[in-house]
Amino acid sequence: MAPARCGRERRPTDETRLSLTPTIVPPVQAGLRIGLLGGSFNPAHEGHFRISLEALRRLGLDEVWWLVSPQNPLKAEAGMAPFAERLAGARQAARHPRLRVTDIEARLGTRYTADTLRALRRRFPHVKFVWLMGADNLSQIPAWRAWSYIFHTLPVAIFARPTYSLRALAGKAARRYYRVRRPERAARKLPGNAPPAWVFFHSRLMPISATALRAQRAAARVSGRPKTRSPTLATARRRS
Repeated sequence: MAPARCGRERRPTDETRLSLTPTIVPPVQAGLRIGLLGGSFNPAHEGHFRISLEALRRLGLDEVWWLVSPQNPLKAEAGMAPFAERLAGARQAARHPRLRVTDIEARLGTRYTADTLRALRRRFPHVKFVWLMGADNLSQIPAWRAWSYIFHTLPVAIFARPTYSLRALAGKAARRYYRVRRPERAARKLPGNAPPAWVFFHSRLMPISATALRAQRAAARVSGRPKTRSPTLATARRRS
């Protein structure tokens, strides 16, 4: 998903909305509770997988959709893997019957989170969506285009990340919406809450980041070592 503070906005058209196919976004039953996890997924990693499993369990979701962004305007194109490669990597990482990886943002022609959520609400008016993000994004979200619209469009679930949580909870977004923060014990009710409403999960999640993984892969290419699959991801899948 691509937050942005500048750049030309690409508005979704009727043609791009109608181009969505069942293979990308299958028929969705009214009343389903679906988490939306957006990002560059450069690359997808076990942290994305673990957050998704946590969201399924603690929010009582039916599914989690990974929205792979074609290009985040706040991130440089240098070092960004091709979109098709990131999409394929996400599909490999999200091997779980209740996780779906989609290129819906590219198909809608939207560039910013607020526009993507608006389009999804129009297309699936009877689905109970929840926006999922890490504590790092709670700190950064005031820089996103129409960021308050996100809070007023969907309930939001935020997951702790090492070194970010305290700063995020003291930041602008958390302060502005502190009156509508829900306790963790009431998290399963969040998908049915009218926005704005949000919950912060203090779960102990993995500190791995896409930045660290890219550095490891670069080092492996230089040294000639083969890339290995992270055992923590395999462990997470065995427990799911």
